[in-house]
Amino acid sequence: MSRLWVQLSLGFAAVTLVSVLTVALLANLQADSTFRSYLAQSQLLASGLPEALGAAYARDGDWGAAAGIFSSYTAGGPGQHGQGMGQGMMGRGSVTFTLADAAGAVVYPAAGGQLSRGDIASATPVRAGDVLAGYLLASETPGAALSLAAQRFLSQINLAIAQAGLAAGLVGIVFGLLIARGLSAPLAHLAASARRIATGRLDERVPAGGPAELAAVGAAFNEMAAALEAAEGQRRRMVADIAHELRTPLSVIQGNLGAILDDVYPLSKAEVATIYDSTISLHRLVDDLRELSLAESGELRLRIEPTAMGPLIAQVAALFSEPAAARQIAVSVDLDPGLPDALADPERIRQVLTNFVANALRHSNAGGTITLRATKDEGRRMKDEGRAEQPFILHPSPFILIEVIDTGQGIAAEDLPHVFERFWRADRSRSRAQGGSGLGLAIARQIVQLHGGQIGVESEHGRGSRFWLSLPTAVGMDSKAVHSGQNNAGF
Repeated sequence: MSRLWVQLSLGFAAVTLVSVLTVALLANLQADSTFRSYLAQSQLLASGLPEALGAAYARDGDWGAAAGIFSSYTAGGPGQHGQGMGQGMMGRGSVTFTLADAAGAVVYPAAGGQLSRGDIASATPVRAGDVLAGYLLASETPGAALSLAAQRFLSQINLAIAQAGLAAGLVGIVFGLLIARGLSAPLAHLAASARRIATGRLDERVPAGGPAELAAVGAAFNEMAAALEAAEGQRRRMVADIAHELRTPLSVIQGNLGAILDDVYPLSKAEVATIYDSTISLHRLVDDLRELSLAESGELRLRIEPTAMGPLIAQVAALFSEPAAARQIAVSVDLDPGLPDALADPERIRQVLTNFVANALRHSNAGGTITLRATKDEGRRMKDEGRAEQPFILHPSPFILIEVIDTGQGIAAEDLPHVFERFWRADRSRSRAQGGSGLGLAIARQIVQLHGGQIGVESEHGRGSRFWLSLPTAVGMDSKAVHSGQNNAGF
């Protein structure tokens, strides 16, 4: 009884039976009433009573003789046509009469009252020659006995209604059973697929068909399964990448220590320094992983405050001026006049810009240029790589657009979608010493998204790259609103 299709089937059966019984009962009552009205009207027409009343009205000019005519006909004695109204298919006294004049005013059995339009429409006209004298309405007495033939006829009608109701009920139950199985079968498939996914078969999918609601559930299930499969693939790649990144410094440490123990290398400060550098690399990698984890979970603590971006950008440019000059690369700053303050954590945004400029410097050749530019972005939305909406971040307008533009090697078009992924490098053979941990841009993306901003990259292989980010400004917001935004974000 706990199976859904059984419950649905029983529900369909109950509704069908109640509907059939209700229709049969109403049809029976209507058939009985209609049949009795038909009998009364038939007997009235066969009795000659309308003609007798019309002749009396033509003779007297009024309805004074109507009561006597009705008494003669209802008494069962011989009438003008030799037959009483009480002798037909309906029992004695089973028919009552109402006589009204041409205007519908009742004159028999007692003067007063008015026939309704429905009664007039169903009444028999009484004519005195060619003149409409009145209306005669015959109605059956409730509960009056019928003749044996009439009862047999009415029983046949009721039996036909019962048979039709039984057939309709059976058809309804069968269709209800089919519909119930059709509704429950996709849910059973969904449950079976969910159990298979629980065992690790993440490629499991269900056909998204049937009614719109079930199709939506199937589509949502498939989206969930695809997301789980992608997350599992990402987890495996991340584990493999972390193992790969840890292998090199660990191998250096292990090899150097083994060589020292075997007296291959002397126990000198130079060898210890090499091992120490490897531990620093390991520590940096672990710190990057922890920072990325905090950023992706939204638990990275930010100190959002109105921040002047001009001095911050100038500081980042000055930080790289000497290394760039040593490689004959020019670093310049281009700032819009009257640049508004941004709502940002200055240390985290400095971290993002430092990563951008370091990457630009690493991939630029002698004679190249690196430009740090900041402009007002009047609320326009740019194509955002991998944007995750942060509903708790306030979005004032305008935004500040910050760009780091270089004339270096550029990025191939097929590599652009992967730039902000963890451990991604265009040159997979490059070591961490040459290219960092591969987590800097992934961390930068999460930091910018936590600010309620956008981040992206445009590049053409061999002609340089343009990394950009946009940040909301403090324009039109007081310090109380800024503080409220920080609290909502959980910083």
